[in-house]
Amino acid sequence: MPHSENPGNRERHENRERHENTESRGTPGPAETPGAAATADRTAGAVVRETRHVEALIIGSGLSGIGAAVKLREAGVRDLVLVEKADDLGGTWRDNTYPGCACDVPSALYSYSFAPNPEWTRAFAGQPEIRSYLRDTAAAYGITPLIRYGTEVTRAQWHPGEARWHVETGRDTYTARFLISAAGPWHEPLLPDIPGLADFPGEVFHSSRWRHDVDLTGARVAVVGSGASAVQFVPAIQPRVGRLHLFQRTAQWVLPKPDHTVPRAERRLLRSVPGAQRALRGAEYAALEALGVGFRHPALLRAVQKVGTLHLRATVKDPHLRRALTPDYTLGCKRLLLSNTYYPALTRPNVTVHATAVKAVEGRRVLGADGSRADVDTIVLGTGFHILDMPIGRRVFDADGVSLDDHWKGSPDAYLGTTVSGFPNAFVLLGPHLGTGHSSAYAVLEAQLAYVAGAVRHFRAAGWTSMDVRPEVQAAFGAEVRQALPSTVYNAGGCSSYYLDVNGVNSFSWPWSTGRMRRRLARFDPEAYDAWEA
Repeated sequence: MPHSENPGNRERHENRERHENTESRGTPGPAETPGAAATADRTAGAVVRETRHVEALIIGSGLSGIGAAVKLREAGVRDLVLVEKADDLGGTWRDNTYPGCACDVPSALYSYSFAPNPEWTRAFAGQPEIRSYLRDTAAAYGITPLIRYGTEVTRAQWHPGEARWHVETGRDTYTARFLISAAGPWHEPLLPDIPGLADFPGEVFHSSRWRHDVDLTGARVAVVGSGASAVQFVPAIQPRVGRLHLFQRTAQWVLPKPDHTVPRAERRLLRSVPGAQRALRGAEYAALEALGVGFRHPALLRAVQKVGTLHLRATVKDPHLRRALTPDYTLGCKRLLLSNTYYPALTRPNVTVHATAVKAVEGRRVLGADGSRADVDTIVLGTGFHILDMPIGRRVFDADGVSLDDHWKGSPDAYLGTTVSGFPNAFVLLGPHLGTGHSSAYAVLEAQLAYVAGAVRHFRAAGWTSMDVRPEVQAAFGAEVRQALPSTVYNAGGCSSYYLDVNGVNSFSWPWSTGRMRRRLARFDPEAYDAWEA
């Protein structure tokens, strides 16, 4: 039972409180009134920082952060702030501006259910439209004024004596009753450790930090990686580069993309007919969930895999190139890719596909592990992100000063992908165990936000000061996920993917339907938590 008088709970709370009192001895306490400002260290020459006291602090202002702010306000939280290290909102859709950047989930489904957009101009929206949608949604729901730009979290630590999070940033400091990590897994670029890369005399950049000031016209370009980003930017840059060398460590399954311009008449219908947008969203959701059945029963994916094979055969006539582009694992084991232009681009005379990893860089020469080589002027890294080793994990600490990263030891774990034992009053959005290979990030996010809002409502109604998921509850959920994963394509598909962490454990995937996810997270379960009352 969640109760402040539980002896074990009280002992753990008192131990943490003793640690906190020892650690903070001689340090001024927080201002009494939430939202009040306290000034620290006015000694000569010291930097004076403001300390703000809020009920909820959200890290990040991408789709997760904006959605969290909307739902927390609906739950009655008015005193909240979003801290954003960049100078604009949008998260991954702010950072990724590479040519051809677009969504690989249908637009009607890649949006908040509470903020439908009848104005999408394409069935699969491009980056500028998605970023505009996030800006418009934040403005419409009054979230924009709550964002503090240029404010990067450097450390967040739980202080049990106050039952609050202390958050340090490069600017101000905060204390917060609730901490919500909305930094996201598709944020920090993963840079490969390639010998000689640092000494390359030309331009090198990651696709998520695209250098628009670098003119690729007529240039010799090496692309390292053939994942979701490369599938989009390779066809976009191929017509203007002089020579393009694609270094592909693993062939990808690429299906035709059912993209098209949305006619004005259809947009007018979606604007004017009640329920039309919901019907479209529902149909797209059902189609993706039907595909998801195959992810849980890989034998059913043979028909979909045949579509991928026919797509490859229809667009790549050269048998040698076709063999190089043919995957040797079950479709769905890696992230599913959609494109009508990727395969045709690879058949152009100015493109060479190196079916190998990059071994080293020597001067302007890129060396493949198979002995192939390419002299280039620019290297573009399409090498993905820190998905399961998110940098935010090294900045969030428990009461004893142990980081979330050190708790996880390379294998992220969270109850329902949302709360972590030892980190009270904190929530991780798009966290471990919740990734799907077939559906929209919004479907996952909104399931989580329902749980977070329910937790906050219960917390306030019960008069709690802190809540911490029980370690045995978190462990039981993790065991349940691990028991279900081996039969899914994520584990049984015969590939190595970013779903697997450094320990070889699938810490990413949800092994069931998103419908089951919604049902599982629909109701906050107070019995799963140790709680303390005022």
